[in-house]
Amino acid sequence: MCIRDSVRTGGDGFGGISLLVIDKGLPGFTVARPLRKMGWHCSDTAELNFDNVRVPASNIVGEVDGGFVLVMQQFVNERLSLATQAYATAQRATDLAVAYARERETFGKPLITRQVIRHKLVDRTRKTAAARALTRLAIERAVEGSTTDPAIILDAVMAKNQSVEACEWVVSEAVQIFGGMGYMRESEIDRHYRDARILGIGGGATEVLNDLAAKLLGF
Repeated sequence: MCIRDSVRTGGDGFGGISLLVIDKGLPGFTVARPLRKMGWHCSDTAELNFDNVRVPASNIVGEVDGGFVLVMQQFVNERLSLATQAYATAQRATDLAVAYARERETFGKPLITRQVIRHKLVDRTRKTAAARALTRLAIERAVEGSTTDPAIILDAVMAKNQSVEACEWVVSEAVQIFGGMGYMRESEIDRHYRDARILGIGGGATEVLNDLAAKLLGF
């Protein structure tokens, strides 16, 4: 097993960063402890310790001091992957909410017969569809183009933020339809609610991406 991490091999700024493959068995490298998270329990996260770990120069990925560029090239793929996960989660949350609204009865009628509930379901469907369409268009352009193209970078940024915004709103509204049951750990929607929160952080926080989008748009 090995880990890829960024290290400083040069001076200050992005020009002094390199990517390095670190073998898990190297002396001085230890996994300190697992970290407890709000969500994504299926993906283990741990604290790593490096104590005078010596790594051969042959383990450098790409060129020395060229790590930042490699990281930037992968950001498009990461952001599009997170955008896809976001709209897929939104779709799953919508499906769960629709099913629950059909079977849950209040005052002798299914929830889905209530106008407010139907409108909420329509809004969820619309926001999810918009996020899906924008993300798929961004993916098609990325496949045909280059991940260093500013237009492709902007597509990925916009798709991620749109999908994350839709996902966070949809899962929250789905919990609202489930009511008290949606707050229970035995409910699947509870997991989606917790898992969705990381999507606006990974691959560049929403605020950071908005600022990047502004620059790419010339604002």
